[in-house]
Amino acid sequence: MRIEEISDEVAERLRLEQSQSQAQPEAPSPQPSQASQPPTSSKPAAAAPPSTTTTTTTTTTQNAPTTATAPAAVFPELSPGRAMMAEKKTVDEVVADLKKTPFFMTELEENDETEAFKALAYEGTPLENAVEFKERGNECFVAKRWADAKEFYTKGVLILAAEERARKQDRELASAAKKADPATKLSKEEAEEVDKQRAVLESLYVNRAACHLELRNHRSCWLDGAAALRLNDCNLKAYYRSARAFLAAGRVADADEACAAGLSISPDNASLKAVARDIIKKNEEVLAKQRKEDERLARERRRVTLLRAALSAREIRTRRTEQAPEMEDAEIKLVPDGDDPRSALAFPAVLLYPAHLKSDFIKTFTETESLADHLGYVFPLPWDKGREYTLVGVECYMETVAGGLIKVGKKAPLLKALAGGRVEVVDQVVRVFVLPKDRAGAWVEEFKMKKAAERGGG
Repeated sequence: MRIEEISDEVAERLRLEQSQSQAQPEAPSPQPSQASQPPTSSKPAAAAPPSTTTTTTTTTTQNAPTTATAPAAVFPELSPGRAMMAEKKTVDEVVADLKKTPFFMTELEENDETEAFKALAYEGTPLENAVEFKERGNECFVAKRWADAKEFYTKGVLILAAEERARKQDRELASAAKKADPATKLSKEEAEEVDKQRAVLESLYVNRAACHLELRNHRSCWLDGAAALRLNDCNLKAYYRSARAFLAAGRVADADEACAAGLSISPDNASLKAVARDIIKKNEEVLAKQRKEDERLARERRRVTLLRAALSAREIRTRRTEQAPEMEDAEIKLVPDGDDPRSALAFPAVLLYPAHLKSDFIKTFTETESLADHLGYVFPLPWDKGREYTLVGVECYMETVAGGLIKVGKKAPLLKALAGGRVEVVDQVVRVFVLPKDRAGAWVEEFKMKKAAERGGG
């Protein structure tokens, strides 16, 4: 049997729980114990003789409230895990509650509470802090420290943007409650303070847009310009920097719109006029580039039309499969001039050596050339140790549309084999089987047997 020691704290808690369970103020005991008497009454009670029943009842009644109002046990707040079990919360709900407090935040939310919490690090009013950050940002901007200047401007924006959001929420709440707009209740000094904050916030947005423009953060630049224009739609710097950002990003139409809006306010503004000239120049470049692209596409369409006409005129069949090989710029084309219908057809070709499972690729095989023209520089083959492949010692074959084979003369032009529609050019590649004469017969028979088996199985 194992005996564990009970600490004084646990023992005290057990006594309190026991006293609470035994206390019954509705039906007090007629014979209270000496321990239940107040300390100041314990000595007289011990010396006095036994009293009547009426006296006993009175004493019990006086002692009852003391027993009933025994101090309750005070326990610390439950941990999040205990709270989850006690309040029947899910793990996700407990985690969400924890993330609402700054200490447990994994991401800094952009709301008034977090902005107010960060503002505690600065002394002074929001306007004073924002002006201070603006001045420090200006110093960095003059020193061409664009990234540092941007950070200072951002700190000022966060402070005053939080003030602006708070005022907007107040107006929305007042509108929902059908009360008067709080803005109408501002004193003259408060209204002036609000105007100053909005003016500083506007300049902070414009200055940060200048930093983004220098850092080539074009999208951030025109977004800050838009934010400044929401505060003041006559801000020329916002129009200018937005136009510059749009132009740098190649959005000529948007740049032209921003520049035109600024010039409508100040037609003689030199900076906006300079942007307008750059927009016109850029637009001319874009149009010239577009014309070249249109011409190229038109030329490509014309070449495709001429190529199809040439293939059709020669009765050469072509077909594409779903898994065409990658051949980069190797393709069927007219040479030497793809725009001249009098040019000759040229095909990519592959020489297959099925007896040795080897192959050679020929990028350009014109219709007027023969197999001997290419075999002359391909032979001797580096892997042909027995010198079986020679110009006079090989036979060449091509597969027909029906699945058979035709023998191709080594000195005949390629067009003779392709014309008439008996042979099909698959995936723009001409395929030629090359075999030594002493192996050709056996390979042809084997090829026919495989094709027959495929047709029988199909």
